[in-house]
Amino acid sequence: MPDLTKIDEILNFAIQNEQNAVDLYTDLASKSKSQSAKTAFEEYANEERGHKKKLQNVKAGKKLLNANDAVLDLKIADYTVDVELGDNPDYQAVLLFAMKQEKAAFRLYTDLAERTDDAEIKQLLLGLAQEEAKHKLRFEIEYDEDILSEN
Repeated sequence: MPDLTKIDEILNFAIQNEQNAVDLYTDLASKSKSQSAKTAFEEYANEERGHKKKLQNVKAGKKLLNANDAVLDLKIADYTVDVELGDNPDYQAVLLFAMKQEKAAFRLYTDLAERTDDAEIKQLLLGLAQEEAKHKLRFEIEYDEDILSEN
């Protein structure tokens, strides 16, 4: 495990986390049966690429991104079980999995922000946490509208 008290290591860790998210959403897009789901996951992959770029820019010395106001949390992911995505997951499983991933990303950035005394890096990480919370909220809304409303 890297020394997550050093700014460079925090940024490297966060950059790798964003690349993992890009890979995940790209994979989910390729497995999606519906065009709308495929498009949504491609959009999420692009947003995660944007997060990665912001982190890389900060690492290169550029200043970016402030934390925004808190994002609404429907807490659907808090009350659902973890799911494993097999080779052919249904849409409900994909949404649950994605919610959990975004929740974990939010916690990661919040925890990383607590590990640094650098105010600019802290604001960057808290801003990314809020962006991940927005992703989670979009998945929760879609789950609420498409899955819960059917039941």
